[in-house]
Amino acid sequence: MNQVEHFYPGGDRIAALRGQGAPGGPRRPEKWIASMTTMTSQTERGLSRLPDGTRLRDAVAADPVGWLGPEHAARFGASTELLVKLLDPGGRLPVHLHPDRAFARRHLGLPHGKTEAWIVLGVDPGARVRLGFAEPVRLPEVRALVDAGDAAGLLGLMRTLEVRPGDAVLVPAGVPHSIDAGVFLLELQEPSDLSILLEADGLDLDPHREGHLGLGFDVALTALRLDALGEDELGTLVVPGERLHASGQADLLPVAASPYFRAHRLRAGGAGSPDGPVIDPGFAVLLVVGGAGRLVPDAGEEVPLRRGDAVVVPYACGRWRLEGGEDTAGAAGGDVGVEAILCRPPSPVEGR
Repeated sequence: MNQVEHFYPGGDRIAALRGQGAPGGPRRPEKWIASMTTMTSQTERGLSRLPDGTRLRDAVAADPVGWLGPEHAARFGASTELLVKLLDPGGRLPVHLHPDRAFARRHLGLPHGKTEAWIVLGVDPGARVRLGFAEPVRLPEVRALVDAGDAAGLLGLMRTLEVRPGDAVLVPAGVPHSIDAGVFLLELQEPSDLSILLEADGLDLDPHREGHLGLGFDVALTALRLDALGEDELGTLVVPGERLHASGQADLLPVAASPYFRAHRLRAGGAGSPDGPVIDPGFAVLLVVGGAGRLVPDAGEEVPLRRGDAVVVPYACGRWRLEGGEDTAGAAGGDVGVEAILCRPPSPVEGR
């Protein structure tokens, strides 16, 4: 299941998506899918296991070409280059940011920063996200708010963004952000767990002790973007859901996401309707968000699918497609289509 304990509450929508009961605790707001990444300062927590109990990280290390493909393995080694999560905050996530790759290499000796992207699955009335500063700010101004624990002051400096189900938002490393309770997300990110917390209003957490990656805020805040996030740049980071096509395959993320990860919406109809598009071989994570059907690979057995299922697809499956099928768990039953979100690492042959 890999629905992890965290410092903030939530998790009920994850259980509801998967057709399960309670998430098993008041602070299990994240499900890490196909994860080879551990949580900060942990040796096991966060790692995904295959149905036979093998850790995905161990399986990929044993056969990187079979899981990732020869070109991916040659460029990135035995790393999927991707972490996929479901996020269901039951309270507002604090204002925070993630370092970029250069910062992570220089200060932490790590290869990945944490650029991320959100695909919105659900939004409660009135829930918003905040992304970047509305006007340029000076570092001493931010540092004073951090030292004072002034959450309202930090939030007041930020852009507020309304989102709807289907929208996608790219969050570059360094950009401060916050997510209201009631915004249910599928998140793609670089495979790290690096966060710098600027406040922790209402949480049992001390940012001055735990919010700066052990570097101190003098260093950690050098990762923060102090410039304003303007309308032109915002337009390159957000893909409204209504732009997407009604069937087949649609790219979900803006072009700027491609060096980090890719995401597509796939749809296939029921009996007598066209199958989904054919997907080329490569490591992939598939989350079924509606209907029922099956994954049909060139190599290996078909995989039955229903809403809430998460499937990891290795390169060795070859080309594959989705077919709509019979939703035996649905109230109405019968032939239905299937809708899924396909998450993939960056292309190994682009941007060399």
